[in-house]
Amino acid sequence: MIVIGEKINATRGPVKAIIEQRDSQGLKELAEKQVRAGAGYIDVNVGTGVGSREHEMADMDWAVGVLTDAIEPPLCVDSADPAVLEAGLRAMGNRKAMINSAKADEDCLPKIVGLAARYDAGLVGLAMDESGIPPTVEGRLAACAKIAEECRRQGVPLEKVFFDPLVLPVSTDITQGMVTLRTIREIKVAFEGARTVMGLSNISFGLPDRLRLNAAFLHMALSAGLDAAIADATDDELMAAVRTGEVLVGRDRHCRRYSRAFRR
Repeated sequence: MIVIGEKINATRGPVKAIIEQRDSQGLKELAEKQVRAGAGYIDVNVGTGVGSREHEMADMDWAVGVLTDAIEPPLCVDSADPAVLEAGLRAMGNRKAMINSAKADEDCLPKIVGLAARYDAGLVGLAMDESGIPPTVEGRLAACAKIAEECRRQGVPLEKVFFDPLVLPVSTDITQGMVTLRTIREIKVAFEGARTVMGLSNISFGLPDRLRLNAAFLHMALSAGLDAAIADATDDELMAAVRTGEVLVGRDRHCRRYSRAFRR
């Protein structure tokens, strides 16, 4: 399973300070720590909520430039603004990349899929549209179908798409865990070749002992067909749950990754 390290997100106070102060060493250390912990991609969100679009584009260009010199794993540029996404993709040059994210929005979807086509990048497709997150599996699949159709129209293969079924907290709606799991299963059937990803920690929002819930839900999602998670790769317990889950669903041939991880 791919773990996309979530910690470079400027909505977090310390990261916001790193971005605003152009602290290259602080940014490198944050990325390197996630890579050492096993992250396969590093998510990069520089939206501080301060300044103009041009300011955020410049921040993305700077951050991607620093990180491409510092680490080997690819970056996942994270923004709702196509212009900011393109600034990050352009700064990456020919390196492997992922875009986070596109939703079934008639205005932005063609632009973001166009970026995925132009830069040969992976794409996170959110199972939602302009109205928000559909409450049902069927509604979420309909949003995914619109994204898949736009990808086909612009020549982006489904093998490069990671559909996010979207996780809502069970603390606000106890049915949402099962809705997400059913959506993962149905995505794998409906969109052959596409993969799935989710922001894991949303499931436990508002509840105590969140790691216990996150780990249990991760195992259930792996069984349903989850391919990737946006998560804290530096959390040892979470990464242990990844390794145990991969063994139990048969994705760790001869249990080698599990054995290496726990010998360490």
